Amino acid sequence: MHKLFCTVVAAGGLALAAAAAHAQVVRCTDPATGKVTYTDGACQSGASAREVEARKSAADIQQERAEAAQALERKQQRLQAEAAAQAQAARNAPAPAPAAQQGIDYARSPECARSRRNLDTTISTGDAGTYGQTLRVEAAQRQVDLDCLGPAAYAELEKTRATRPVVVPPTTIVLPPRYPRPVPPPVAAQPNPPKFTQCNVFRCYDSQGNSYPR
Repeated sequence: MHKLFCTVVAAGGLALAAAAAHAQVVRCTDPATGKVTYTDGACQSGASAREVEARKSAADIQQERAEAAQALERKQQRLQAEAAAQAQAARNAPAPAPAAQQGIDYARSPECARSRRNLDTTISTGDAGTYGQTLRVEAAQRQVDLDCLGPAAYAELEKTRATRPVVVPPTTIVLPPRYPRPVPPPVAAQPNPPKFTQCNVFRCYDSQGNSYPR
């Protein structure tokens, strides 16, 4: 089956090559309308014909195909060489110099001056000692460090800050005042407490004639 398919394809290719060997392009111009058409045969009656591309032999077509394939291969080789040269140049390129070596003075930049003014304003307008004011001052100080030191120095400073121990301020707890427990008034003693003189199963009697359930 595979051999039959290859045979059919080869036969079709030879037929196309044979047809292309006798192909030509003729330009036809209608004298009445000026309309231009192209054909590989004869022009219509009355139209002027001009051969644009002459018939080519099979050898000419094969040579053109070979030259096109060689040109394509040379283009691919050139593109690969250019890509390899660019990659090698990128690998050999020196690393960018730090900001300090490039002549950038972050301490004298407008951003640094603006951040310093913002820090002074934050310190002077907030309530000193409160938690919110401490966070605002810390954020303003970090912005000053970034704008006045530059990204590289600021990154090193942040690494140093990460290794510092965190100090938690002591928390003051205010206890409510302790008041003395109220003392109930003393109970007045009865002058002559009754005395029980007799008790039965259900009731008791005192010396004054009163009875109490037992």
